Amino acid sequence: MKVLIRGAGVAGLTLAHELATRRADVTLVEKREEIAGNASFQAGGMLAPWCERESAEEAVLTLGRGAADWWDAALPGHISRSGTLVVAPARDVGELDRFGRRTSGFGPLDADDIAALEPALTGRFGRGLFFGEEAHLDPRKVLLALRDKLIGMGVRLEFGRSTVSAIPEIEVDCTGIADRRPELRGVRGEMMVLRTGEISLARPVRLLHPRIPVYVVPRSGNLFMVGATMIESDAAGPITARSTMELLSAVYTLHPAFGEAELVETGVGVRPAFADNLPRVERDGKNIRINGLYRHGFLLAPAMARQAADIILGNPAAKEFALEAHR
Repeated sequence: MKVLIRGAGVAGLTLAHELATRRADVTLVEKREEIAGNASFQAGGMLAPWCERESAEEAVLTLGRGAADWWDAALPGHISRSGTLVVAPARDVGELDRFGRRTSGFGPLDADDIAALEPALTGRFGRGLFFGEEAHLDPRKVLLALRDKLIGMGVRLEFGRSTVSAIPEIEVDCTGIADRRPELRGVRGEMMVLRTGEISLARPVRLLHPRIPVYVVPRSGNLFMVGATMIESDAAGPITARSTMELLSAVYTLHPAFGEAELVETGVGVRPAFADNLPRVERDGKNIRINGLYRHGFLLAPAMARQAADIILGNPAAKEFALEAHR
């Protein structure tokens, strides 16, 4: 089976891996000259299906709970299975209770428990929730590692192109927001990267706030990715001053040491979403689309890749499941 995949974001790369593992003949084309710069490159990399259930449909938990295993099998050593810590300032402790009512898979923490998990947060929060089965990864390292692995598996990756001369048996559109269908909308996510050696975190921490909840994801080299915003817009311009101030204020609430951190980078990614914020695998003859991953790219891409690969390689039961999951 000769398959052409368009788009080298997380959806395209995971599908290429799934198909190559099953011995399909795969070509992947990307109009950018490199992977850097797409929405996947700006992601937080949290594999947190139980936390995401707070504001997402049950399908996100169902489809996402196997993501950490998929990534661990595909790229051993790139996944950290250290869980997710959720906290709230004393004035917003009601947000913690609300979060707990809408989720599962966590254990309640008191101040001593929080200190044991994250010594840097000792004395800062009286209560928290710990989602011990969750994981995280560094999207940039993972995307580059997956690219290199695919090349080693015989996948043809062609950057700076959007098509090829050879006629494939199946074409798959994984171009995300570039697939300008009217039913897709853009959701703008803004992020920043801070550097400080004054604080150390072992896992992603979510700080709840009624207006702008924030997550902080530790990365190597004393770096921390900070994100939160979900703005209904397909504008891809620089991060706004307002968002910058709100994110900095929130992360300072998590720990004052972030007030002296270096602001290494800011970035914006526009993520494609359908009205229900759930992804879809759709087929029209020899053309297949994977789209609508919303804010759940790394979490849901493995499930979408498995479903699409089953459809491409002729598993009719999987085709029915792929469509039924999103009705």
